[in-house]
Amino acid sequence: MLLASGAILVGFVVLIWGADRFVIGAAALARNLGVSPLLIGLTVVGLGTSAPEILVSIMAALQGNPELAVGNAVGSNIANIGLILGVSALVAPLTVRSHVLWREYPLLAGVSLAVYLMLADGQLGQLDGLMMLAGLVGAMGWIVHLGRQRAAVEPLEDEFAEEIPADMGTGAALAWTTLGLLLLIASSRLLVWGAVEIATALGVSDLVIGLTIVAIGTSLPELAASVTATLKGEDDLAVGNVIGSNLFNMLAVLSVPGLIAPAAVSDSVLSRDMPLMLALTAALFFMGRGRGGNGTINRLEGGLLLSVFLAYQTWLYLSSQPTFPGA
Repeated sequence: MLLASGAILVGFVVLIWGADRFVIGAAALARNLGVSPLLIGLTVVGLGTSAPEILVSIMAALQGNPELAVGNAVGSNIANIGLILGVSALVAPLTVRSHVLWREYPLLAGVSLAVYLMLADGQLGQLDGLMMLAGLVGAMGWIVHLGRQRAAVEPLEDEFAEEIPADMGTGAALAWTTLGLLLLIASSRLLVWGAVEIATALGVSDLVIGLTIVAIGTSLPELAASVTATLKGEDDLAVGNVIGSNLFNMLAVLSVPGLIAPAAVSDSVLSRDMPLMLALTAALFFMGRGRGGNGTINRLEGGLLLSVFLAYQTWLYLSSQPTFPGA
């Protein structure tokens, strides 16, 4: 138990640092190759901030723990909205001015609902995984097209430009990208091993561990990025990190167990976890879009999002106890 806890702690620390190095290196490399900051932010950075979830899901599926991978994907989306945007909005109200993000709200809502309907038969198979990957390609293509159309008047352009290293050489960028990827692979394997050991010792399911410890841990890079962006007044970047990460979680992270280790989807995922994820996604849509103008997630709304997340985590903990009714 002690060894497994240490593995999780070390795994998280290395995972977060490795993800940061990977994002910085990949973003600098893309910039050196002539890609615009807006497109880098919408694609490379979005993929990089979801790299922890992707690598953890790959390792979990390869080790025969697909429920942990599913819990990681769904739980991360819940944490991204409830925890990350909740905390960020409490730090300072978030006003969304980006036209790209206004277009991404319905895309995220539609993708989340489509994935839920896809899994409603209780199975996550290879065909589901392939359809999710196809959806990812289509979504990224549409976002890139939209970004090119709006680049000249898009607030995110300047915010992304400030975050991407401008003085890093191509060799250094490639080295950081490679090192970050290697660290992600090693730390995700260590993290999954520790999480499975903890689940076995506590007598709880891989799903619950994925929805709680692993989901919160893999969402820490997004939490740090969004809070930092909020403190800098980069509200669009703070919200954009969450929207991009949630899209990747639904289409890239969740496709992994389907492609590698097809399995049944737990009833609780369909009746408890994904409905909450959809409700939070709908809340984000209405808060962020506003009423015909700039949408604002104020402190009250941030507090409500965080309260829902904490209540959900408490419910997961209580329902995993042997003495809980129905457990």
